[in-house]
Amino acid sequence: MLPHLTPDELHRYEWQLWVRDFGEEGQRKLKAASVLVSRIGGVGGTVAMQLAAAGVGRLVLAHAGNLRLDDLNRQLLMSTEGIGRPRIEAAEVRLRALNPHVEIETVAENISEANAAELVGRVDLVVGAAPLFTERLLLNREAVRQGKPLVDSSMYDLEGRVTTGNFPCSARWPRPSARSRPWKRSSSSPDSDSRWPVGCYRLTSASCRSALSLSPADPTVRCVAPRTHPTPEFPRPKD
Repeated sequence: MLPHLTPDELHRYEWQLWVRDFGEEGQRKLKAASVLVSRIGGVGGTVAMQLAAAGVGRLVLAHAGNLRLDDLNRQLLMSTEGIGRPRIEAAEVRLRALNPHVEIETVAENISEANAAELVGRVDLVVGAAPLFTERLLLNREAVRQGKPLVDSSMYDLEGRVTTGNFPCSARWPRPSARSRPWKRSSSSPDSDSRWPVGCYRLTSASCRSALSLSPADPTVRCVAPRTHPTPEFPRPKD
């Protein structure tokens, strides 16, 4: 049975309840849903914040390490006062303040062989926002094994790709190539402008799959890339 919405929740989510084919039933499905967000930095933090604002029932956040000054150009859940303290603590405080109706579970660890199966097993949907291929492939493996829908993305400079679905990445890309090793640092450009649309598209994928009960389907890939060069001039057709 789906949970009921309180009067406060009906008022809080009023604007999205007007969305066609979503309505109160969709909001109740979203409230019943649980989502794992692996890493809550530039992209994952945007997803967690927007899912909390949208009214997802339970968020499981996994991220290790303390906040650094050079994180603040993109990690919008963080603040200068939190430098040197665990990122996961700052994220929990911010999200609880944003929406007290959302249950927040924090895990001060990154995805690893030791915790991937257990964390994926605790939720309905998985969002991968880790900068390392090892973590992303672990999430993909467990999502496929447990039949959980996965929303994953990659960033390089100002380009982002978002993949949704449930298919084994290891079958297509058995291991990261040598060229992929510096990928983490290459993706940390001044990217609040680029990570926001990637995070928001991932939010849309995650919330729609949770609220509308979409099953793991064929993968879809979307690319978000700001124009970095002038539009080429094409020859004008002859009369």
